[in-house]
Amino acid sequence: MDRNIIHMDLDAFFVSVECKLNPKLNGRPLIVGGHGRRGVVAACSYEARHFGVHSAMPMYLALQLCPDATVISGDMEAYSQHSHLVTEVIADMAPTYEKASIDEFYIDASGMDKFFGAFKWAKELQKKIIINTGLPISMAMSSTKTVSKIATKEFKPKASQQIMVGTERDFLDPLPVERIPMLGKQTAMFLHDMGVRRVKTLREMPVKLLISAFGKNGMSLWNKAHGIDPTPVVPYSEQKSISTETTFEEDSIDVKTMKNILTAMVEKIAFTLREEKKLTSCITVKIRYSDFQTETKQVHVPYTSSDHVIMHTVMGLFDKLYNRRLLIRLIGVRLSNLVHGNHQIDLFNDTEEDISLYERMDHIKHRFGVDKLMRASTIDVGGRVKMNMNAFKG
Repeated sequence: MDRNIIHMDLDAFFVSVECKLNPKLNGRPLIVGGHGRRGVVAACSYEARHFGVHSAMPMYLALQLCPDATVISGDMEAYSQHSHLVTEVIADMAPTYEKASIDEFYIDASGMDKFFGAFKWAKELQKKIIINTGLPISMAMSSTKTVSKIATKEFKPKASQQIMVGTERDFLDPLPVERIPMLGKQTAMFLHDMGVRRVKTLREMPVKLLISAFGKNGMSLWNKAHGIDPTPVVPYSEQKSISTETTFEEDSIDVKTMKNILTAMVEKIAFTLREEKKLTSCITVKIRYSDFQTETKQVHVPYTSSDHVIMHTVMGLFDKLYNRRLLIRLIGVRLSNLVHGNHQIDLFNDTEEDISLYERMDHIKHRFGVDKLMRASTIDVGGRVKMNMNAFKG
């Protein structure tokens, strides 16, 4: 059975969200990114691209090319919310889908032709996303993830394209080698030096030569140039937990410093929780002693994303956990049983001032960085804590 792999990619996603929130920006050259000479373009409208502006370009250069552009710092909270809206529409209709990034999806519609027509179904899904979210999205379908992704990018914006089985080479051959996903600048420059500028030339090269030049990546390049990609669509699963831990450079028994580090950990992990619009109902603390014995304690709490609730719980768990009075080499915090949702005011503990404070603190952290605002007790340890954020899915 031929595979039907659909690739969907939101058009100029950050820009589209900004234009939806402020329709006055429609039709104008718009750049989302950092201000100042050291700022970088995160995204830009197609009107700005007309002047040669592109993502990852230094902001000062972008404004030289397009001096009349409107520059916006961006709002990751709004982008995350809109990404979730799109995900909900796809999850409601798609048999199997993979969320590759905040604005990019793969769908496996293999076998659907027997009942409905995979490409017809894909166009209806595309239409539903546009109607339900107000965001433009491009789509392409082929037998592989690679070809579909290339086609979406090639026919953007508002693409709706099907690359029929057997026509993959005809589609790929005239394209520049840079169109191949995951082909970096250095590899592209090396290929150019070899006289390889089009996919057709790359396809016609002996596979042994590519392997000799690029190692195992040479085989991957050869396959992609031929439109060969058996990679499956990996079913998307929601994040189930967020954790962070740090290993001390020297084993310690300094409880005060350890609690300051735990405080810094909670500040960062709770902020991440709120950024992702999630709540937790299970908090776990881990310690590892100098003899490598590891112990954990956890407790269930009402759904929350508040620093003070999580911090109070973490400190209580640590006090119960640290009872051997041995040197400690590692401490960690894990938040699990995650659900989507905004922080709800706890009528018994929180006040309007608490909620307002979190909103203002998060706004500052979101705009200037999580390390730019912290409790006084964590200032001395904040720079020493190496945060390893792990997202466990299940």
